[in-house]
Amino acid sequence: MSTLLLALSAGAVVGLALGALGGGGSVLAVPALIYLLGFTPAAAGTASLVIVTATSAAALFAHARDGQVRWRTGALFAVAGLVPAALGGAAAGKLPEAVLTGAFAVVAVVVAVRMLRAPETAESVRRGPVAVAGTGAGLGAVTGVLGVGGGFLAVPALVRTLGLRMRPAVGTSLLVITVNSLAALMTRTGTADGLDWAVVAPFAGAAILGAWDGKRLSGKVRGGTLQRIFAYALLAVGALMLTDVVL
Repeated sequence: MSTLLLALSAGAVVGLALGALGGGGSVLAVPALIYLLGFTPAAAGTASLVIVTATSAAALFAHARDGQVRWRTGALFAVAGLVPAALGGAAAGKLPEAVLTGAFAVVAVVVAVRMLRAPETAESVRRGPVAVAGTGAGLGAVTGVLGVGGGFLAVPALVRTLGLRMRPAVGTSLLVITVNSLAALMTRTGTADGLDWAVVAPFAGAAILGAWDGKRLSGKVRGGTLQRIFAYALLAVGALMLTDVVL
């Protein structure tokens, strides 16, 4: 399969995940860029932020149009994560590739296990603004260091910490992803010069189109079903990357 077709196919899957689940796209984007398209872990993180920023902004518009975004909650999460995202993005370029790959794999596996153990109907526990801000700061740090949007962590946090239902949590997480990814990307502007835009551009374009389809899919399929499918895919990705680091 040609590089262009690989980029388009991977972008479509990433967009579907972002549009339907409000996160997870970058968790798939980074390994796709590394293992299918030959990017280094550092370059994949930067390229992923470019792709996820554009895609999540497009998906956010679609969810906002349907009134499925809680702007105040999302803004609190996003603002709390701005500085950690920027610091994490600056630190990422100084870390060894094996450390980035290993850390990414561990996060993927942990999140997948939590998603399988905590369905969307799990009992929520409402917490105060300090706890919410702390969660947002943690998401920002993960975004900056690993080049992921953090939506795969934001959605469960919004559901379980603030008691949002799945659809508003998905829409609100897209606001968090857009802001955190943009903040992290701004600290990596120097690394963007070496990206292969002939790959990144079609990848991003396919992801944006996929996000619109994913948004429609989220209205037809139960959130718990989508969550389980994504969790199993995430487990496979994490296992592959852990094996690569060990071997």
